Amino acid sequence: MRWRKLNRFLHRDIGYFFFGMSVIYGLSGIALNHIDDWDPSYNIRNEQIQVDPGSLKTGMVKEEVLEVLGDLGVDNKYKSYYYPRTDILKVFLKGGSITFSLGSGQGNLELVNRRSVFYEFNFLHYNNPKFIYTYFADIYGAGLIIMAFTGLFMLQGRKGLSGRGKWFVGIGILIPLIFLLLYL
Repeated sequence: MRWRKLNRFLHRDIGYFFFGMSVIYGLSGIALNHIDDWDPSYNIRNEQIQVDPGSLKTGMVKEEVLEVLGDLGVDNKYKSYYYPRTDILKVFLKGGSITFSLGSGQGNLELVNRRSVFYEFNFLHYNNPKFIYTYFADIYGAGLIIMAFTGLFMLQGRKGLSGRGKWFVGIGILIPLIFLLLYL
């Protein structure tokens, strides 16, 4: 009887303690699973723009570049500029860039903003803070293992591990093994 009580206590309290980490890792894990479909940390906006081709030329000085940016309404974001080719002007902005074709005046404006919540969750999921956070994340991993094993013994009888639980455990182990066999 004492063992079952300890098992429930561990499962419940570890689950409560790591609730926040579970939500963080769950949401960021789902987002990172779909990284080929979207960038979970940043919102990237690309926009085609047009300026007067006469306002662009090789050898522009900063004031001339700022004047072009002022016409677009992004002069307050200016950082620097350079010419990757003689017919292309690239302007770096805070949170993006603009690439202009000097001959046509056409440009591509790219603005990058952090996604709220997902950026912070991915920051933690990637284990960027290092040091003490790494140890907390390791303890979280150990806590998940303890919760998995204590969860096996939460219920008894036909709803527990000796009943239908064994089928769920078996299927839950079999599915990752099948994917390992298919893709390794």
